[in-house]
Amino acid sequence: MEAILARSIEAFDREEWNALFADELEDWSYYRAVEDAALAGFEWIYLAVWDRGRLRAAVPGFVTDYRIDTTLSGPLKRATNAVARLAPRLLGIPLVSLGSPVGEVCHLGFAADASAGERLRLADALLAKLAEFASQRRIGMIAVKDASGADDALWTEACGKLGLRRMPGQATALLDLPFRSFDDYLASLGAGTRRDMRRKLRSREVLRIEWRTEIDDVLDRIMTLYRATLAHAEYRFEELTPEYFSGVLRDARGRALCATYWLGDALIGFNLVLRNRECLLDKFFGMDYAAGRAHNLYYVSWLENVRYCIAHGLSRYQSGQGLEREKLRLGSRLVPNWLWYRHRNRVVDRVFASVERVFKLDMPENPAAVRA
Repeated sequence: MEAILARSIEAFDREEWNALFADELEDWSYYRAVEDAALAGFEWIYLAVWDRGRLRAAVPGFVTDYRIDTTLSGPLKRATNAVARLAPRLLGIPLVSLGSPVGEVCHLGFAADASAGERLRLADALLAKLAEFASQRRIGMIAVKDASGADDALWTEACGKLGLRRMPGQATALLDLPFRSFDDYLASLGAGTRRDMRRKLRSREVLRIEWRTEIDDVLDRIMTLYRATLAHAEYRFEELTPEYFSGVLRDARGRALCATYWLGDALIGFNLVLRNRECLLDKFFGMDYAAGRAHNLYYVSWLENVRYCIAHGLSRYQSGQGLEREKLRLGSRLVPNWLWYRHRNRVVDRVFASVERVFKLDMPENPAAVRA
């Protein structure tokens, strides 16, 4: 068994990589688009384990300078911003992590025939390779971003062996759709929520909605809407580029779509999504704030996605992280995610352990925030 670290997804055959991630929407093509997007401040890595010439496990990762106040908001965030203005390097720390800043969870893939015992051994090998890389590069912080609660037992045992601690992350929201019609979905909601959604749906009458596979003609406007929405989000880790949006639609052709929302001739909102035969995955949402709020665009977009799923026979809508109370109100269930981490310097690590509750991952309940 040999663990390796590669610097590009191109180091792996597409079919071999995808075979480890059954029905995963964020697959080899998605991560190639992410590479090509040239997101500022990130270096991409891929860890894998080979055994007798067969790819048995793989996981994407990244290196960045991490602002330790990234997940703070309100007065604490304002205080750390003031510190950062005086000493920009004080709050930044080199970080290497499994997962992706633009992935829904940390995608840890195994060969389909791997037993539970083998999976643990493979996870151990991947994390050992991560620690070895951190040592070679003198990177202080080791982490696993968005380790899914669905694999909690595996992560708990493997990360515990390396001395990583966990903090609660933001849950993934999943909406199961066993409905024959859109009206059946609305009927499943509470009476107050149902009345509220029917009222908000009236805004749809004045909007034009286009589902697109190409956005080159409106890419500049989409970036304006994306940046406006990003500016309102208190929690943000990465900033996407035009190449990200165009690249995902190109490389994931047939599975990537962009819903665009028009008021007359003006594009006032967009929603990038991925889909397969069962699931619609909501990636990024952006809107003109004045027009979007006036026309309930967040909710119109949500309901349009539900309508699309039911019309195309998809059984699940994955709306990502954040806005948990609102998504529960709209019928979703939540799957927890965790951040595992430690600093390689024991003294620094003890400091982090003592103050980690301040840095818990909770985003503001702002319906206009970036939906991701």
